[in-house]
Amino acid sequence: MIELYSWPAPNGHKAQILVEELGIPYRLIPINITTGAQHEAGYRAINPNGKIPAIVDHAPADGGAPFTVFESGALMLYLAEKEKRFLPSDLRSRSEVIQWLFWQVGGLGPMMGQAQHFFRYAPEKVPYGITRYQKETRRLLEVMEQRLEGRDFLCGEYSIADMACFPWIRIHKLTGVSLDEVPRVQAWYGRVRARPAVGRAVDLLRESWVDVTKSDEAKVNLFQKG
Repeated sequence: MIELYSWPAPNGHKAQILVEELGIPYRLIPINITTGAQHEAGYRAINPNGKIPAIVDHAPADGGAPFTVFESGALMLYLAEKEKRFLPSDLRSRSEVIQWLFWQVGGLGPMMGQAQHFFRYAPEKVPYGITRYQKETRRLLEVMEQRLEGRDFLCGEYSIADMACFPWIRIHKLTGVSLDEVPRVQAWYGRVRARPAVGRAVDLLRESWVDVTKSDEAKVNLFQKG
């Protein structure tokens, strides 16, 4: 059994998509990041970084004690390796998937996150910040657009790389960046969104979503506490 600590946000959706695609037994434990649950000592014992998602695997492959994994990319790699799905076994294909997973973790997610922050959440408009991160988001979308030429998915076959990128592309409107100039990305998005497991995953905790722009408490817990 997997315990999945998550919340309806892009990084949480990444993990939710993967467990739904794998069809493995799991228990979803909400960590309300808008009320500060991620900062509580009990959760920090699971994820010292105080972010979502994280998992506790109560049946690790080595048969030992329950094993905790935090950081969304590490979590996805761990589960894909354990279940031997959505991550190729041959050297080159496996490396390609890991490269694009890391591309999302190190680039697409952080840059779109910052674009969203300055465009939507910052208490005052900072034109330099908005322009800087929107420009970088557009550049990354163009990288993805080029990669998808002749491919249905980032690495040919559907993989954890696609699952990792999807929730961030899903929020593009919240960054103020359009997909009009990246038609292959739009088509890819439609293919991923049409998967039943993806639909189930993004519906999890949907009723708990909070509009951060309308909640001072959420702004404090998300942006002012460490």
